[in-house]
Amino acid sequence: MERAFTPLDCLLPAGSLKFCLLILNQPFNKGHFHCLWSKAALRACADGGANRLYHITEGSRDSFLPDYISGDFDSIQPEVKEYYKVKGCELIETMDQDLTDFTKCLQILQKKIEKNSLQIDVIVTLGGLGGRFDQTMASVETLFHATNITPFPVIVIQECSLIYLLQPGGSLNIKYIAGKWTANDRVLHSCLGKVCVSFVQDRFV
Repeated sequence: MERAFTPLDCLLPAGSLKFCLLILNQPFNKGHFHCLWSKAALRACADGGANRLYHITEGSRDSFLPDYISGDFDSIQPEVKEYYKVKGCELIETMDQDLTDFTKCLQILQKKIEKNSLQIDVIVTLGGLGGRFDQTMASVETLFHATNITPFPVIVIQECSLIYLLQPGGSLNIKYIAGKWTANDRVLHSCLGKVCVSFVQDRFV
């Protein structure tokens, strides 16, 4: 059975995908941010992701308050943590060092989706593909963990790159929109036979 999936739909102002937004501690495109934030059903930051949100919304921070911030709080700046605490944002400390802040934030997100009976199609993550190689691979690892955390597809977007983990069984028709994108279906193979597909924009505009 073929399934259609249009991961870039979330970046279109008139896109129809319903999603939750998760922000990581890496630089991201401001245009992507504003488009995603305005349409997200729920918004969260993983630890230092709150720093990125705080600085990119300078001058209008009160209009961009996340539903929650989670992590072991070793990356969030003290003034940033205090600001969001005073503003009434939920701060959830997760000290488990066996999982990344991204994975733990995703676990919390799924519980909130269930608690609030949110009707969504996908979980969108901003950041996670820059920085050190081990940080990028940690994002890829979280995509594998995500298959046991949430029934929803999880995509990771940073600048002109997007990654998504294909699931086994059936056929997936990836629909390309919002510019020219190409896919390489041999980016990563796991021992379970799953494939992580990377979508990379042909050229920067």
